[in-house]
Amino acid sequence: MTDAVRLDAVSKVYGRGQGAVAALREVSVGIPRGTFTAVMGPSGSGKSTFLHCAAGLDVPSSGSVRLGGTDLAGMDENALTLLRRHRIGFVFQAFNLVSALTVTENITLPLELAGARVDRAWLDEVVHRVGLGGRTDHRPAQLSGGQQQRVAIARALVTRPEVVFGDEPTGALDTMTARDVLTLLKEAVYALGQTVVMVTHDPMAAAYAGTVLFLADGQIVDTMTAPTAEKVAERMTRLGAWKR
Repeated sequence: MTDAVRLDAVSKVYGRGQGAVAALREVSVGIPRGTFTAVMGPSGSGKSTFLHCAAGLDVPSSGSVRLGGTDLAGMDENALTLLRRHRIGFVFQAFNLVSALTVTENITLPLELAGARVDRAWLDEVVHRVGLGGRTDHRPAQLSGGQQQRVAIARALVTRPEVVFGDEPTGALDTMTARDVLTLLKEAVYALGQTVVMVTHDPMAAAYAGTVLFLADGQIVDTMTAPTAEKVAERMTRLGAWKR
């Protein structure tokens, strides 16, 4: 199984001199294709920096990041923008939908920006998968929070990206809606062969993943396969981050 994303000895330092802060410290990990990986850790552990470096949103201070066979080192911002547009999908806590556009227009916006043709069959498949078949002409204000996040997931999938990165994708949702969204992400992996990497603070959310990476002080300190919410919460307690 080949890696969709590979980090080798990645460090990220913000600031200089005595005020320098190391957000990541020589992190090395591979994310295999077709897997669902959650990234957890205490506040300040480097979770967001990990995601930003892995997704080409930020440049490591040292080390290398590879997306498939592409080394991101040395790519300028224009090249990184094109790479993210064509090969990476994003789902954030804020849905980031355009209020004036319909559901269909929001989903296909990345293709429009890339000047790419819309594959109608694939668009229909994605819309069906996220359960928005009867709402394609609606605008965001006419949708619930969960439905808006479904639009965001469809938008992330429509370009057939190599990896979908989620940054607290259920953070703004109630528990039942969050479960629906997490199930949808899981189905994208196991039914569509997608690769998903999700940063979360929620043990219940992490339990939907196949693997959990635990970060502390900018380093991966543990890995858990076949996680449960209870096991994840217990491990987080020992990191000093999760209090019942």
